[in-house]
Amino acid sequence: MLVLLALGSVGIFFVVRHYEADLPSTEEIKGGRYRPPQVTRVLARDGTLLAELFTERRTVVPIESLPPHVKLAILAAEDAHFYEHEGLNYLGMLRAMLINLRSGRTRQGASTITQQVVKNILLDPERTYRRKIREVILARRIEQELTKDQILELYLNHIYFGHGRYGIEEAARYYFGRSARTISLSQAAMLAGLVAGPEIFSPRKHPSKADQRRQFVLGQMQAKGFIAPEQKETALQEPIALATAQSASAELAPEVVEIVKRTLQEVAGPGAVLGGYTVTTTIDPKMQEQARRSVRSNLESYDERQGMRGPLAPPKKPPKKGSRGAPFEGTPRFEDHKVLVGEVTDWDDELGLIYVRVGTVRGMVRLDDHPRYNPKKLAASKFAPKGTLLRVSLLAKEHESKGEEASPPVPLRLELGPQSALVALDVRTREVLALVGNYEAVPGGLDRATQARRQPASTFKPIVYSYALHTRRFTPATLVDIRPGSVRGIQATDESDAASTESVRLREALAKSVNVAAVHVTREVGPANVVSWARTLGITTPMEPDLSLPLGAYEAKPIEMANVYASFASGGMLELPKLITRIQDPSGNDVALPASPPSRRVMEESEAFLITSMLTSVVDRGTGQMARSLNRPVAGKTGTSNESKDAWFVGYSTDIAVAVWTGYDDARPLGRREAGATAALPAWVSFMKGAHAGKPPTDFPRPADVAVVSIDPTTGLLPLEDQDDTMQEFFLRGTEPTERVVADAGVDGSLSPDGDVPEVPSMEHDATTLPALPPPETTVPLF
Repeated sequence: MLVLLALGSVGIFFVVRHYEADLPSTEEIKGGRYRPPQVTRVLARDGTLLAELFTERRTVVPIESLPPHVKLAILAAEDAHFYEHEGLNYLGMLRAMLINLRSGRTRQGASTITQQVVKNILLDPERTYRRKIREVILARRIEQELTKDQILELYLNHIYFGHGRYGIEEAARYYFGRSARTISLSQAAMLAGLVAGPEIFSPRKHPSKADQRRQFVLGQMQAKGFIAPEQKETALQEPIALATAQSASAELAPEVVEIVKRTLQEVAGPGAVLGGYTVTTTIDPKMQEQARRSVRSNLESYDERQGMRGPLAPPKKPPKKGSRGAPFEGTPRFEDHKVLVGEVTDWDDELGLIYVRVGTVRGMVRLDDHPRYNPKKLAASKFAPKGTLLRVSLLAKEHESKGEEASPPVPLRLELGPQSALVALDVRTREVLALVGNYEAVPGGLDRATQARRQPASTFKPIVYSYALHTRRFTPATLVDIRPGSVRGIQATDESDAASTESVRLREALAKSVNVAAVHVTREVGPANVVSWARTLGITTPMEPDLSLPLGAYEAKPIEMANVYASFASGGMLELPKLITRIQDPSGNDVALPASPPSRRVMEESEAFLITSMLTSVVDRGTGQMARSLNRPVAGKTGTSNESKDAWFVGYSTDIAVAVWTGYDDARPLGRREAGATAALPAWVSFMKGAHAGKPPTDFPRPADVAVVSIDPTTGLLPLEDQDDTMQEFFLRGTEPTERVVADAGVDGSLSPDGDVPEVPSMEHDATTLPALPPPETTVPLF
C-alpha cells in the first residue's frame, strides 16, 4: 500500500508538472489588469443614450458597490460554500467523475465559482479531462493569488446572462432597467437563477420557468441562512416587472457615433476596441430628432414633386445610348461605389424583391428596405414593372460563378432620390447641436454633413461681401454693376429674375442673389484676398483665386459653411465646431481630448453685424422669404449651383447657425424648378421652428460703432432735403455717404458710357492697400 501510494503520488506529481508546462498566466486577472470587452456608451448632452458600442455587452462594476443580497443570491445558486473551500469541491468532482465514467463521456461537471472563472477567462470551454486537470491546477493557483472577493468580482462581471448580456450590471439593466447596485432581493434571485441556463430560464422567453427558478434560488438562500423566512416571503410576493426591451435609437445619430469611434481610436488607441468608455457629446436629442425629421420630410416632398415614388413606369421612349439616363453597360465594380442605371427584369411579390439587370450583373432590390420610395406599400410588380429603369448601387461584390444565371443575385440599393445633410451649431459655443448626413440613418453611412465636399453656390457670396465691407471700399449702399452680359459667361442671377436696372445697392444684390454683382465685387477687392478671407473664416477645401469664386464654384463642407455663418452670428469670432465634451475611461477617469485652437476674432463686431443685416434682407424680400414664417429675426442665404446640382440654405438666428444641403452624390441635376429655396430651405425652416419652439424672438444687437443713415434708395447717397422715399441703412463709422443726390441726375454712371463689357483684370492684386487679414487656421481639422 505504501509503495502504491508513493507511486501514485509520483504519478500525480508528474501529471501536474506535465499540464503545468503550458498553462496560461494568471497575471492578466491580477492587480486590476482584468480588461474584458465592455460596452462603450455614447451620450447626448443631457445624458440620453445615443448608442452602445461593444463586442461583448458588458459593464464591469466593483464588488463593493453591489448590495449583499446580490452576492448571496449568486452564491446560493452556484456555490454556497465558496467562502469556505479553497477553490475545489472534491466530493462534487468525485461524484461527477463516477457519472462520467459510467456514461463513457463527459456529462456532468462540479465546478466551483473559482473553477468557472478559470474556465471562462483563462481556458477554452471544451469538455475534456485535459481541460479539467488544467482547470483544477489553475483554480488552486488563483485561490493562492487572489482574495475571495476578487474572484467573485471576476465571476460576476464575466458570466453570461442571456440575450447578449454579460456580467451582472448589463443583466440588471436589460431585464429590470436599473443598475445592479439598486436591484431588489427578488430581482437578484431571478438573475442568479439565469446562470444555470440563460436561455431556458429567460423571463422574456419562459416567464414561468424563470419564476420557478427564482423560487428555487430564494429557497436556497433561506436554507443556507443567507436570508430570513420573512425576507423570502416578501421577495416571493414581489411581481416580476421586466423593463421594456429598449435600445438606443439606432436612427437618431449614427453619424455622431461614427465620429466618436474615430475620436476614440485617436485618444485611446487599441484600447478603444475593448470598450468601457463613456463619451458625452454636444448633441441635443430633441434637436437631433427634429433635424432628422426635417431632412426626411424635405426629401420625401422632393420625391413626390419629381415622381420618385411608386408606382414607377418604364420610359415611353428608350433613352439615348450613352446618355445620363441610359442603362449601364459593362460589368459594374462594387469598389467603385457608383450609382448606376439598371433595368427591371422580374420581381417576386411574395418576397418583395425586384430583380434588376445592371450591365452584366443580375441584382435584386429588397423593397421593404426602401419605404421612402414606397409609402403606399405597393407590391414589387406594381412598384416597378418590367422595363422600368432604376438608379441603384451595389451593396456587395458579384458572386463568382461559371454561369451568370446560376450565380445568386447581387443585393442592390435604390438610389432614386437625392441625399441631404443638416448641421446645427450653437452660435456662442460652436457645439454641434444636431448632425444629419443622410436620409437612411444607418451606421457607417456617408456623413455628408462633415465629409461631403460640394459647390456652395451663392451661399459663398456673403464671404465675398463680408470681405468687401472689411476693406471699407464697399458699404451696403454701394452701387454695383448688374447689367446682363457685363461679365462674359456669367448669367445675371441664379435664383431670381434678371435685373431690370444697370446697378443696384450691394444689399439688394445679395438679397436677389445677383451673380454679376458678386463677380464685380470680387474683381474689385481681389480674388486672392477673398481666398485668404475664406481661409480665415474656416474654409479648408481647395480654392483658386479666379472670378468663379463668388459663385461658389469651389467645394466646401456643410459643417464649414455653417461655421462661417456662425462667425457672422457671433459678432466675428471664429471657433472650430465641438462634438465631444468628455471621454471617461473604464475606470471613470477623464481622457484628454484632442487639442483645439482657442476662439479668436476674425472680423470686427460691426462688420459681422453689417453682413448679418444684409442677410436678413435675403429673408425679408429676397430668395429666402419662406423663412419669414418663423416670425423671428433670422439671416441666411440660398444657393443653387449650375444645373441645380446642389441646393443650399445656410442661415442663423441669434442662437443657432444651420446649414442644409440637398443633391445627388453623382452630381445629377435636381430637376426643373428645383433650387435652394425649394430643395433646402424647407428643411431649414422646419428645423428652426422646432429648435426655437417656446423661445421668445431676439434681435441681432447693433454695435455702437454702426451708424444709421437715411439714404436715397436709388443711388445710395444722402437724400434731398425734402425727399419722401428715403430708407434707413447701416454703415461702419467713417464709411457713411457724404455726397447728396442731385435732383433728376439719374443713377450715377459708373459704367462704361458706351456700354462695353469691361475687361477682366489680372488675378494679381495689390493687397498692401487693404486691411491686413488675420492668419488663417487651415491645418486644424474639424472635431
